[in-house]
Amino acid sequence: MKDDNGLYYYPFPQNKSVRMYVRREAGEVAFRMWNRDDPQLWKDHGWVPYSAIRQAAAMFGGKSFDPNRAYDIGVANALLAEHSES
Repeated sequence: MKDDNGLYYYPFPQNKSVRMYVRREAGEVAFRMWNRDDPQLWKDHGWVPYSAIRQAAAMFGGKSFDPNRAYDIGVANALLAEHSES
């Protein structure tokens, strides 16, 4: 999907108030989360390259938030590929 902020998907499909935006930045996929209930999140957190997410996921330790689910590289690549073809 796409809006004024860019391409996005729902990282938690049951919660449509959270969107994960994706783009290519310096040849790498970058992510940025938006939350309708927390508008400051968009202002406070910029684009995060996937390599940084992978490093953080390695230190994650299995708590309630799974970065690999929220920052889904497969979905991001499919969305970016679909957009580049149109």
